[in-house]
Amino acid sequence: MLQAVIFDLDGTLADTDPVHLEVWRDILEPHGYTIDETFFKEKISGRLNEHLIEELLPQLSQAEGEQLAIDKEAKFRSLAATRLQRMPGFNQLYDWIKGQALKTAVVTNAPRANAEFVLNVLDLETAFDLVLIAGELPRSKPDPLPYQTALEQLGIVPATAVVFEDSKTGIQSAVAAQIPTIGVASSHKPDVLYSYGASLVIDEFADERLKQFGLFQN
Repeated sequence: MLQAVIFDLDGTLADTDPVHLEVWRDILEPHGYTIDETFFKEKISGRLNEHLIEELLPQLSQAEGEQLAIDKEAKFRSLAATRLQRMPGFNQLYDWIKGQALKTAVVTNAPRANAEFVLNVLDLETAFDLVLIAGELPRSKPDPLPYQTALEQLGIVPATAVVFEDSKTGIQSAVAAQIPTIGVASSHKPDVLYSYGASLVIDEFADERLKQFGLFQN
């Protein structure tokens, strides 16, 4: 029996990727990178800033990398403040979840300041029982630890939850935690998300096929 619904944040609750891509383009192109959608999806989407900076800008000192990450997220918040909207169908799904008294969580690789900012912009700052910042754990996505930790804190087992994710790292994390995982095709095509391990891929949260996971059922 379904007891909890868990969401990723970026690309799942809101289509934040276009803003992140714009900011990373401004940062990385002066260093010789060409930042298009393909590069973003393969090298950036769903990953922690510290890992990205270590890989793509290894010439930076640790202090310079940390400051770059801070500056990057500040610019993201500035640009995103007037651009973000809830993903299509989320309101209907959330109303159903609340009507069924299910537990809810957000599990994200985003920094805490960004997560709180995005939830505030979407008017969802008090909507979830748990907001788990994967970067504050010993291991982040794609490791299963973030989702395993969420299950532990919610007091449930994997089979009683369902996860919504849009990225390779997120889907790998949830699948490795043995939670049924639904891909959100905001930034990747459905066949790509299926190849990462998603059991179903949707374009919007009101998809009737979600009934097979116990959603939208009375």
